[in-house]
Amino acid sequence: MAPLPSLFISHGSPDIAIAETEATRFLRGLAADLPRPKAILVASAHFEAEDSVLVSGDERPETIYDFGGFDRRLYRMRYPAPGDPAVADRVVQALCERGFAAEIATERGFDHGTWVPLILAYPDADIPVVQISVDPTRGPAHHLALGEALEPLCDEDILIIGSGSFTHNLREAFARMQQGERQTETPAWVADFADWMSEHLLAGDRDALTDYRARAPFAVENHPTDEHLMPLYVAIGAAGADATARKLHDSRDFGVLSMEAFAFA
Repeated sequence: MAPLPSLFISHGSPDIAIAETEATRFLRGLAADLPRPKAILVASAHFEAEDSVLVSGDERPETIYDFGGFDRRLYRMRYPAPGDPAVADRVVQALCERGFAAEIATERGFDHGTWVPLILAYPDADIPVVQISVDPTRGPAHHLALGEALEPLCDEDILIIGSGSFTHNLREAFARMQQGERQTETPAWVADFADWMSEHLLAGDRDALTDYRARAPFAVENHPTDEHLMPLYVAIGAAGADATARKLHDSRDFGVLSMEAFAFA
């Protein structure tokens, strides 16, 4: 059996869990095109640790509501998937073998970068889920290497998902949310950046991608801080050096949140 692909998913606004957007519809159909994994490992932009890598090791993780000001229905939602301490230990082992300072984290629930897309893609919550942190002080090269350390897990029926955002200018997004402008025109500075990233992902140009902040048009405007793009590099690295990218989805939410998703295999 071929190894599972690794995925990058833009999780966008938490309310895609209850909204009816193009990205919502895409995520609902995502699992149908994938073999069923024995576990899911999510590198979430909302799980941060500096100078080390944390791996969630709880058997029954809670659901975290790490956002404010959204529809009250979101705060009643739960994603009751089990954790998997054995898979967490395997992740730590793989990372330590490649020189990363990795350790198990307990009492770490599912943040919305994990449960929002998974409640749509795997609503039965019957596949164990483990989370892995990103380092907001380190850039693409670090997270690419982190993904490379996880590559053997793809051969072990573990689905690796990087959950972030293809663009992430929250000031611009919140302004449009307050105005109720969900279906609105995409500014050129968002489209140009997303097009550049997609072009270089599909071309497999890792040198350009790891230097995106200097080379991509409007990089800083789209990512004032870049932690939401780092899960992309984890997904790229996990697929192996010879992997190619395939775009799975392309839409915009509130005009400025690019909801692209990619598979790497």
